[in-house]
Order: sequence, then C-alpha cells, then structure tokens
Amino acid sequence: MQSKGRVTIPTDIGIDDQMKSIIKRWGADAIRDCDGTKLSSEFQSLNLKMYSTYLPTRNDQKWAKEHMNQLQQLYITSESNIATDKILTIDIMKGIYKEQFRPNIEDDIKSLWEVIDRTTGNVLNCSNWDYDFENGNVVIKEAIPFHEYTVSFLAYQIWDPTQMYNHLTNNWGDRPHEMPYDGRHPETFNHMKKYLKNWIEKNPEIDVVRFTTFFYHFTLIYNEQAKEKFVDWFGYSSSLSKKCLDEFEKEKGYRLKAEDIVDEGYYNSPFRIPSKKYLDFIDFQSKFVATNAKAFVDIAHSAKKEAMMFLGDNWIGTEPYGKYFESIGLDAVVGSVGNGTTMRMISDIPGVKYTEGRFLPYFFPDVFRDGGDPVGEAKANWTQARRAILRKPLDRIGYGGYLGLALKFPKFIDEVERICEEFRTIHNNIKGTKAYAAPFKVAILNCWGKLRSWQTNQVAHALWYKEIYSYVGVIECLSGMPVDVEFINFEDIKNGVPKDIGVIINAGDAMTSWSGGENWIDEKIITTLRKWVYEGGGFIGIGEPTAYQNQGKYFQLFDVLGVDKDLTYRLSYRKYHEIETKHFITEELNENFDFGEGKEGIFKREENVDILSMHKGDISLSANTYGNGRAVYISGLPYNPENCRLLLRSIYWVKKREDIMKKYYVSNVNTECAAFLDVNKMAIINNSFEVQSTDVYIEGNLMNTLVLHPGELVWININ
Repeated sequence: MQSKGRVTIPTDIGIDDQMKSIIKRWGADAIRDCDGTKLSSEFQSLNLKMYSTYLPTRNDQKWAKEHMNQLQQLYITSESNIATDKILTIDIMKGIYKEQFRPNIEDDIKSLWEVIDRTTGNVLNCSNWDYDFENGNVVIKEAIPFHEYTVSFLAYQIWDPTQMYNHLTNNWGDRPHEMPYDGRHPETFNHMKKYLKNWIEKNPEIDVVRFTTFFYHFTLIYNEQAKEKFVDWFGYSSSLSKKCLDEFEKEKGYRLKAEDIVDEGYYNSPFRIPSKKYLDFIDFQSKFVATNAKAFVDIAHSAKKEAMMFLGDNWIGTEPYGKYFESIGLDAVVGSVGNGTTMRMISDIPGVKYTEGRFLPYFFPDVFRDGGDPVGEAKANWTQARRAILRKPLDRIGYGGYLGLALKFPKFIDEVERICEEFRTIHNNIKGTKAYAAPFKVAILNCWGKLRSWQTNQVAHALWYKEIYSYVGVIECLSGMPVDVEFINFEDIKNGVPKDIGVIINAGDAMTSWSGGENWIDEKIITTLRKWVYEGGGFIGIGEPTAYQNQGKYFQLFDVLGVDKDLTYRLSYRKYHEIETKHFITEELNENFDFGEGKEGIFKREENVDILSMHKGDISLSANTYGNGRAVYISGLPYNPENCRLLLRSIYWVKKREDIMKKYYVSNVNTECAAFLDVNKMAIINNSFEVQSTDVYIEGNLMNTLVLHPGELVWININ
C-alpha cells in the first residue's frame, strides 16, 4: 500500500497534468516553485502545502538598480604582481569575472583598501600608491624591485552568485542579471520588509515562505572565463561594507582591516585555524543576521505563514549551531543532502519544528541529459544518506530543479517513487523513537567545535578535496553509526573533558583547523588529554593528529598514540616494526585496508604499541595502551563500508567496551543495523548494490542470517 506525505516536489512551467501524476505516484503533500517558475493556480484545490521561494536580497531588482551604492560588497585580493622597477602598475580585476564584480571607488579607498608587500608582509602607506580611476589600476610609486605585491579592495557584487550559477548552468541567455542588495543599510532593510509584506499579500495561497536564505551569500568568485575561481561555503567575505566595518568597530572596540578578511588570499577558509578577529566577525555578523532575520520571520508569522530557511546560498550569518540561531524563530530548515554528513547537518539542527532535505540529483541539465545517470545518482545519494537517516531522521524529503527535465527519464521517476515510500516506511516504523546508541559519546576535536557540527567543506553539494578526505571520511562514517556524536573545540577541554565523552577523535592534516595546529603546544591541552586517556579515556588519531613539530616530536601526543611521524629528522635512529596479526580491531575485516593516500614516515615510538598494518615500511594502523586508557592511529580513512567497520571496532576497543559492540550488530561490513528498542524493531540495510548475506546479533547473540537484495532495507522484530 502506497502511503502519502513527507515529500515536497518542485514545479515547472506547462506540465500541470504531469505534475498531478507525480504528486500521486510520489505521495507528495507539498509543492514548491523554483528560480524562474511560479506555482500554478491549478494546484490550490489539491490540498497541498505550497512553498514559495523568497529571495530577500534580490526580489526587487528595480530597487537594486536605483540603489547601486547599497549593493552587497566583498573584499577581493588581486593576483600577485612582482615588481621589476620602482613603478608597479596592478590591474586589480585581472583574473576576476567583470560581470560579477565592480570595484567600490565611491567610498574612501585609501582607508578601506590595502596594498601589501607580500615578500615582507608590510602594508604600504597609502601615500605610496594611487588609484588610476580611468584605467582601473593601482600604481605603486616606490616599489622594491622583485618584491611581490597584492591589492585588497572592496567590490560591489553586480550579479548574485546563485542566479549567476543557475544562469550559466542552464544557459539562460539574455535573462537579466540580478543584483543583491545589503540589508545593513536601514533604507534598504525597511524596503525589504515592506516588499515582503506586499509579496505575502499578493500571494495569499502560499503556506510556507521559503527564505533563500536571508542576507549574505557564501564566498563565490568567478574567473575571467566565467568559471569558479574561489568557493567557500563558509566564507564571510561577501558580507562587507564600510558601514559594516564601522559598526563592527563600535561593537567590538577595534577596527577590522582588509587583511583580516583577505587573509593572505586564503579568505579565512574553514581549513585555516580561525583567528580571534575572524571569530569575532562571525559572531558580529551572526548576531546582526539573526536579529534582522527574525523581523522577516515575524512578518511571515503575522500573516499566518510558516517560515522556512534554505541552508545554502545566502545562509551566511545564520549559523545553525551558533548561539543566535534559535532566536530567529524559524519553523523549519531545508537543505541539500549530498551524503550522510550533510543529512545529519540538517536533521540535528536544534530549535526548529521540522527539518527537510533536498536529495540529489537536482533536476538540472548537467545530469538530466543524454549520457547522464540520474537513476544511479539517486540510488547512491539515497543509500548513503539512509544510514544517517536511521540515526536522526529528517522530517521531510524532496527534490529541487525543474520537474520537466526529470519527466524525460521514466526510470528515474520509478526510483524516486521507491525512495519516497521507503522514507515514509522508516517514519511509520520508528514512530519518533531514537535508535540505540553506545552508552558513551564520541567527540570530534578540532578548532571549530560545535559551530561546525557535521560541517566540513560544503553546506550542500559534496565538494571533494583529497587534503581532507580523511576528516570527511570520519564524520561520514560516524553519521550512520550507533554512537552519539559531539563536536568540541580546544577551549571546551582546557578545564577537563566532559564526563559523558568516552572517545575523542582528532583527524586531519597538520596545521589545519581540523587537526589543530598550534593548539598542540598548549601545555594545558596536552596534559589534560594525557591525564584523561591515562585514567581510562579513548583516543583515536587519524592522518596527522596532534601534529606540530616541537621539542623533538611531531605528534605531540606520541606517547598516547604510540607512534610519531618522522620529517627525516630521525633517520639516524633505527626503527623496528613487527605486525600483530590478530587483534579485535581487525577481526571480520580483510587485509586489504584502504587508507587512501595515507601518511608517510609514521613509525613506532612506544615499545608496546601493536602495529596492525603497514604500507611501504610506514605504519598505517596501530593500537596502543596508555595507563588505563587506549589509543588507535589510522593513517587515512576515506569513506567506504570497510572503513566504517574499522572505525566502529576502533571506537569500542579504545573505550574497552568490546563486550557490548555486538549488542545490536550485523556481521557483513556492507550491511548495518539500527535498533529501535521502544518499538521492538530493528532495521537492517544493505549499503551495496549487490546481494549480501549477513549474520544478525541481538543482545550479543547470533539470532539469524539474512540475505538482502541490492540496496534493500529489512525490518525485523527484536523480541
């Protein structure tokens, strides 16, 4: 029997009859418009909840054109320029897409821009350079030959990044470019509120105002070839203006400089260890956005409409795990689900009535074309997200894009029908209860802590970087594991590790925000963690954990981990390695471990450490006992079923709770389970696209052996 509900579908132009068929087949109870479409009056009689996308910063392009000095701005740094003479002319827009930005030359550029000698790091006195208004160049008058120089300047955004992306991706031709205006200007903010009120009055059929999002877009800079140059889903650099800098100074007591934002050209990417100034700026903007977004939510509520926020596009300042988010008063958050991690990022958000996920693929021509594989993408996306859904489910799911494109692929329509039904079945079975989890928490320790819960390098689509694949792999594995996960930073443990935390994981490359960098030469942090593990805590290090070259070691907790990394400084020392062939961690796993690119130079530092795997003479996996505690080192951990099981077994081993790992358990690494004790049910899933046989354990006892079809989910009674 097909059920109905919990599903939102996108509309399109001129397909009303086909949409009615899809609504029935997918069991949809809500529809939404998309960029460039409008909801048809045909659907007002079908008892569907109607979402309408609302773009607070670009809905009124007439206002944008009449108030060009109140458009959103960002700091951009020019390309590097090497002086060969005392006079150096810099084309500040070289390498930048000129249809996206226009330099702000109306405000006082001498006080707002910075010219920096990147060879010395010195900021040039403003008397040493001029701006050529006619040619758009900065001219340095007393450059030092063969020094490197850059210019950091404010620029107006004259094309909204999301509309630009959609425009270029969907080949919208001569459709007008939309410009984003800045609500920090009182005149613009008051107009934005009035425009929203008028819009709601003109669209009385709308049930949900889907804000996309509120004020500031993540950093997205295109190059001269209209291709992405710099993308940071967490970037705050596109929320600047002179007024912003003035108000920051008034609130925080000091003034931000261009370099505080440009950050040597890194733009404070999430891989960087955040400075106090940058954290202050995030706090400042988040407070402003939350306060003013609440005014928009209140307008929607006063009109008896729900207020939903899209976690993407202009989401900057609406940090869902920040201290101001709940004050916005939103009814719901919707976001794009790229994998289990992004699913948990949405479903774990506190302070909203419900959460909703947009599954992939988007109905765009980059996938829905000859040679595209929308069915394969849908299966892979759902299968990876499903394991996390069983841990903390979204309340609703849906899809985005243009439905007309999807209708050309009947097998895709069939696949989504199956996915929607399976999602509702999960909710019908678990009845709002929580899956069984280990009786201890697992904490991820990095520089961001709670603020970046379940967040790595993307809010929505799964951007992949080989440099952080291990950190991403760790939290992707954890997203569907039977453990409660908490994200903590170094300040959170300075006065002791919280008592409910049983295992701490530190993963990532050295000198990144994920590993911790200079925090590992803080005496209080080192001694606190040593004591905690010594007294019974569990520690897992992946990649370059606790790494900072200091006092004769690279891994500062080398004694806890039992291993260290040699930067060739210890080549004169002889190293002796023997592999331990039998260990709890490696049981049920084949010997062909996938550590990704791993790490070179990892060697045995403590005599009693057990080496479980090596590659080309370097340790890839090891286990160590430290006082009453334990630690595991893994050189790399890309996400795959085997590594999920490797991490799970490592967690139970370092916590010394091997005895309870099989309380609710399945033996085949391609399968996983989730036990819902309050309803006496257990879900068993096949995460592969092949037939799998797996033993099922309940209360540690082998109860059954199941054969699962590709991608199948099976429900059994626990008792």
